[in-house]
Amino acid sequence: MQVGLVGLGRMGGNMAERLLRGGHEVVGYDRDTHAREALAAQGVAAAVSPEDLVARLGEPRTLWLMLPAGDVTAAAVDQFSRLLSAGDLLVDGANSHYKDSMRYGESATARGLEFVDAGVSGGIWGLENGYGLMVGGSPAAVARLRPVLETLAPAPDRGWVHVGPVGAGHYAKMVHNGIEYALMQAYGEGFELLRRKTEFHIDLAAVAEAWRHGTVIRGWLLDLAAEVLRRDQHLEAVAPYVAESGEGRWTALEAIELGVPAPTITLALQERFRSADEVRYDYRLLAMLRNAFGGHPIRSAEEAHDG
Repeated sequence: MQVGLVGLGRMGGNMAERLLRGGHEVVGYDRDTHAREALAAQGVAAAVSPEDLVARLGEPRTLWLMLPAGDVTAAAVDQFSRLLSAGDLLVDGANSHYKDSMRYGESATARGLEFVDAGVSGGIWGLENGYGLMVGGSPAAVARLRPVLETLAPAPDRGWVHVGPVGAGHYAKMVHNGIEYALMQAYGEGFELLRRKTEFHIDLAAVAEAWRHGTVIRGWLLDLAAEVLRRDQHLEAVAPYVAESGEGRWTALEAIELGVPAPTITLALQERFRSADEVRYDYRLLAMLRNAFGGHPIRSAEEAHDG
């Protein structure tokens, strides 16, 4: 099918390429000329403006926003809701707060549009491995989007889920990221314990590699940890600072609002706050894991020292 894609950065650009590989026609727009030109060379029809993008899409249109959450996405939803026509489908693939998504959906519906909120996981590895997709919207809207979801997912029949109405997709992605915080924290603390038992001279990379096979704690994050430690067990050049994207914070706040105990996720969030002030090995490993799965920037130890 034909898809309009707004935001051709780290995630959006790879998604555009995966859709092209799956036989879809992608019309893309990004304010960055270089991003547009790079993907145009791979087959994306590059629009030069939002108006040009909408004009290039055949009705009924399907337009997917892959932009930073918050004001940028809010402005784009408003702008494209005005440019699109009744019956068109607008998808928000940002890490938006689910309450924002519900508000965007109400606004789009008032203009006669279909709206889907899509939580997207997979980071920089999604191009080759596929993306985990959690979508919210009406059954009709999701059915219409299904060919795209089946192509972006690891396989047509797995890795994507219609969670519920508008807002449910980003709610599920929020909880997903909260769990991610807790898993990363556990790995970081575990390897810190191994490293501190100096009299045993434990080879962290060897342990991580062994744990990848047959153990109950194996998983993709452990695979990434094993690769990080294989390259460098000391991580002395990495600043022990772990950024938080906001979704772990939203998860903790939601737990408070619902009265649901979520101590592990909440403590993992608090540890990220504390990483701004303390020098610990586990923070260095967490920073490297975020870089490994999502391409998130890391601060060097020298940059941290300079403030």
